[in-house]
Amino acid sequence: METMKPSRLTFLSLALALAFLPAISTAATKPPMSSSATSGIKLIRTVEGMNEYELSNGLKVLLVPDASKPITTVNITYRVGSKHENYGETGMAHLLEHLMFKGSKAHPRLWEEMSQRGVQFNGTTWLDRTNYYETFAAKPETLEWALSMEADRMVNSRISGDDLKTEFSVVRNEMEKNENSASRILIQRILSAAYQWHNYGKDTIGARTDVENVSIPRLQDFWRKYYQPDNAVLVVAGSFDTAQTLKLIEKKFGVIPRPKRILESTYTLDPVQDGERSVVVRRVGESQFVGAAYHTVPAAHPDYAAFEALSIILGDTPNGRLYKSLVESKLGTGVFAWSANLEEPGFILFAVELRSEQNSIVSVEKNDQSIVVAKKVLINTIEDLAANPISDEELARAKAKIDSDMNKVFNSPEQLGVALSDHIGNGDWRLLFLLRDRVKALSKADVQRVAQTWLKASNRTTGEFIPEADPKRAPKPAKVDIAEQLKQFKPGVAVAAGESFDASPKNIDQRTHSGQFANGMKYAFLPKSTRGNTVSASLSFNMGNEKNLQGKAIIASLTADMLDRGTKKLTSKQFSEQLNNLQAKLQIGGDVNRVSVYLETIKGNLPKVLDLVNDALREPAFDEAEFSLLINQELAQLEASRKEPQAIAGDILKSKLNTWPAGDPRAYIPIEQRIEQTNAVKLSDLKSFWDTFYGANHAEVAIVGDFDEAAIQSQLAKQYGSWNVKQNYARLARPFQANKALDIKQQTPDKANAFFIGRIALPVGDQHADYPALAFANYLLGGSMNSRIMERIRQKDGISYGGGSNVQVSSQDESGSFLTYAIYAPENRAKLEAGIREEIERVRKEGFSDTEIKLGKESFVQQMQLSRTQDGSLAGALANNLYLGRTMQFSADFEARLKALSPEQIKAVVVKYIDPARLSVVYAGDFDKK
Repeated sequence: METMKPSRLTFLSLALALAFLPAISTAATKPPMSSSATSGIKLIRTVEGMNEYELSNGLKVLLVPDASKPITTVNITYRVGSKHENYGETGMAHLLEHLMFKGSKAHPRLWEEMSQRGVQFNGTTWLDRTNYYETFAAKPETLEWALSMEADRMVNSRISGDDLKTEFSVVRNEMEKNENSASRILIQRILSAAYQWHNYGKDTIGARTDVENVSIPRLQDFWRKYYQPDNAVLVVAGSFDTAQTLKLIEKKFGVIPRPKRILESTYTLDPVQDGERSVVVRRVGESQFVGAAYHTVPAAHPDYAAFEALSIILGDTPNGRLYKSLVESKLGTGVFAWSANLEEPGFILFAVELRSEQNSIVSVEKNDQSIVVAKKVLINTIEDLAANPISDEELARAKAKIDSDMNKVFNSPEQLGVALSDHIGNGDWRLLFLLRDRVKALSKADVQRVAQTWLKASNRTTGEFIPEADPKRAPKPAKVDIAEQLKQFKPGVAVAAGESFDASPKNIDQRTHSGQFANGMKYAFLPKSTRGNTVSASLSFNMGNEKNLQGKAIIASLTADMLDRGTKKLTSKQFSEQLNNLQAKLQIGGDVNRVSVYLETIKGNLPKVLDLVNDALREPAFDEAEFSLLINQELAQLEASRKEPQAIAGDILKSKLNTWPAGDPRAYIPIEQRIEQTNAVKLSDLKSFWDTFYGANHAEVAIVGDFDEAAIQSQLAKQYGSWNVKQNYARLARPFQANKALDIKQQTPDKANAFFIGRIALPVGDQHADYPALAFANYLLGGSMNSRIMERIRQKDGISYGGGSNVQVSSQDESGSFLTYAIYAPENRAKLEAGIREEIERVRKEGFSDTEIKLGKESFVQQMQLSRTQDGSLAGALANNLYLGRTMQFSADFEARLKALSPEQIKAVVVKYIDPARLSVVYAGDFDKK
């Protein structure tokens, strides 16, 4: 459960996740008409394969059948968010989101029921809406359970004082987690200054005093008012029987009466902003941030599409204006732009991240990373569009990126319900398609007019206030008539559906064609019909050995990071633009002895995307300016991590447990040494490493999806079949190394949230006889939301928002580790540690119950099955199997061994391997603060 405000330390990855959360369509299907079996359901409309119905009690229903993957998603969106909270009620919608997972009349142990069925679930709260969703392997009985559960908790949730007592600490822990993020806090402060009256200026998670003092009767009144069928939209997407689902919906939800109360529309709006506003936040941290927000129009307004385009024209990396004026000139390390998609007048936000003054030479004259200079350049770049008009090329690039981002989500039906939630919150789910069409129709004049109307000083909120004698004000924001805006909307053509694919290990092996090229590079191809003709590919290139990789860990990582920053044919900007035009997603990364490439695109574009990847791998530009930008960004991230409890705890643990000598490619490099070594790297080091170690004779490629197998095989053979490395390759063995005894408490001043981590070394690999029992025991102990540890620290003690455990083992060496971890308030350290240790000891003494084991096995296996339905995940698994010399039969054998486990075997591995006395523990937090 989470709020939807920005939560990452850096702004750089937020643009897609937040500015473009919604967007999905699906194949056209003939909707069933009303019949005696579904007499209480009325078909309202069909749009691009999405069928909208309404029950007599006011519940709206969207059905999106798609049989291409054996997955079903149930999502219910309530049109209530932090916008609807009154004085003293802030955080109420988010608190209810938590409490509605505590159970209902017919489902008293909801988390346990979900875990038993292998359901992936969550809920999110935002300004205009709250949603809950469940994704699961397509089974009629699970779908019936999900619909029954959502109907029951709509009106029978246990909103009790006892649950509030335990869940309050969890919500407070989530607050403290958010307080640790400099970027998130800055965004919240900017918005609170930008909005004088409207609730968009309030953090969704709420005021601490409101959450602490809310009464159960008031909370229940809020719940009864908004969590009703006439204020909800139910979405069922994926693989299901349409007629049977409609019957189930009528049976489960149709009995809920329409409430007698009337929900009044909100009417509070801010006046026109009458001058610049500013805020300053001073907290412990490493990176600096400068942000600027401007009031804008509602999502349904005709001009909103222009703001989406402006967020890319100005904020895109690496083609946006802010990137060019701030990052390329080394005034900052990264930029960010976000156009908020909201029901009422919203905002557009721009920001730049800088290295802190103590980590860079501050000089206004030399344009070093000064917050004063960066702020001036940020504002000038945003507000000088009259003097520097938008070009045809910039608008075309923005449209292509938006179109590419939309298409990626259009082709993922299991995300439909969740993605549509924002548009439902904005007033009508069809606004998604209206936005798509308006972006396509945008003219340069439209975007220029909108920019000059709204992006002006008097409409700006930043870190300073400057009086102005003659302010130039923006128009007064206003609501729009959504029905009027939708009159001209015409649905487009629905996306074609893919095949119904059997994701069993046996079928995958039968459908996969494997082999190798002349130089030994291995391939695995699994062609199949997919929704939207999508295709995923995974490539791995193995290099070096223990001797020739000495002292090259940082250089190897940076070399991989440079590959997508331009080729001999294309600059970094041109390379990025080509990917957008080809509707492709590309990720290239590497460690000391492997480079991994992952890509997604559509069938017709795959050959061109593979050409781009080939150029990146075989003809990288190694541009001096891009190298300088990369080093600056790497240093900024490393320096920021020096004050974060989670990064600090992990750094201490890995440093203390490292036994490899300095320079060994397997040795852990502490943060401070990484900073020092990164500063010392030269571009010539990267060029030399690439020339010496890169090649494809120890490589694997796996492709899953819709593609021309013969043509792609021929293309890859030409590209990589004779590309060989100059240095010998041998895998880096990582034999078992026993733990050292550690119990370290590290002070991290002015951090509201703390982090705990403990480790036990394991002499176990994934082929070890004990591994299935060990992996499953961990799943029950701390590896799932319904695990013993999560039940203790979150459900029972209510002291942690998140924690658990995991088991990581090698596929080639008999070595691995057991990790347990949690976030918590510093004052709860003793209680947290006691709880985790007591739960481990309880399992060692009593084992797990027969019911836990039975349901856990079903859930564990279903999750494995679910992962095989994702083409990207499957491509990665096939590539890894090529490297290990395995087939999917290994997964089938593991499932069989897991199903055969006895309670005695499961308990025995916990006793044998997971002893709390052997934990190496590190705590990081502000433990001295009272």
